[in-house]
Amino acid sequence: MIEALTLPFQFPFMQNAFVICAIVAIPCALLSCFLVLKGWALMGDAISHAILPGVVLAYILNLPLILGAFGAGMFTALATGFLAGNSRVKQDTVMGVVFSGMFALGIVLYTQIHTNVHLDHILFGNMLGVGAEDLWTAGLISLVVAGALLLKWKDLLLHAFDPAQARASGLSVGLLHYGLLTLISLAIVATLSATGLILAVGLLIAPGAIGFLIARSFGRMMIAASAACLFAMLAGTYLSFFLDSAPAPTIILILTAIFLAALVRRGILTRRASAQV
Repeated sequence: MIEALTLPFQFPFMQNAFVICAIVAIPCALLSCFLVLKGWALMGDAISHAILPGVVLAYILNLPLILGAFGAGMFTALATGFLAGNSRVKQDTVMGVVFSGMFALGIVLYTQIHTNVHLDHILFGNMLGVGAEDLWTAGLISLVVAGALLLKWKDLLLHAFDPAQARASGLSVGLLHYGLLTLISLAIVATLSATGLILAVGLLIAPGAIGFLIARSFGRMMIAASAACLFAMLAGTYLSFFLDSAPAPTIILILTAIFLAALVRRGILTRRASAQV
């Protein structure tokens, strides 16, 4: 029984999968807390889809895929922020137009080249195929993202709740705005080899939503989100070995189940509090 339960840890590809889960879980969870509070859930979705043309162009130019992904992500983030701030069109509409256009461009470019890189690995990730280079890349990016968030979390929190107050307090609102967009792009690049472009949005939304339902303070929200994301990533990777399923979708399903459980718990606590009153 013990040998069967520890079987996944005996394979090098599973060991790498567990390591990259531990690497990207915390920064994604921390970032998702700010996205949930700021109402930027669709921003993560837009950037994750819009990275595709950058990945394809990087492959055509024989450049590291991470450079193309980051370049496309930053272009999408900056273009969305600029258009939303300098036009009458609402931000969600701008995101929908920009992300769908970039994603379509990526699909068109991909169909025009001949490559051994399967589109599924880009869209859904290839966690069981990560190597040492992927681990180092994800580790460095995760360190930068987590460090920036922990260093500036109070400023980012004020900016998320009240940008006008943040500006009145002397904070550089523009720097915080575009800095957060940069961190989103970096986080998506870090998860590129793990969960892929499409499922990366789940790591940028679900943990923060879970923490929001569980905790009453922002500090506890970040702790709850990090714990939920880390547990879901490790448990999903572990279960996928026995279920013979892809790790990334299994992780997202576990995150969804945790969110639903937290939602039910919050509803029960709310009804109890109402009954006591």
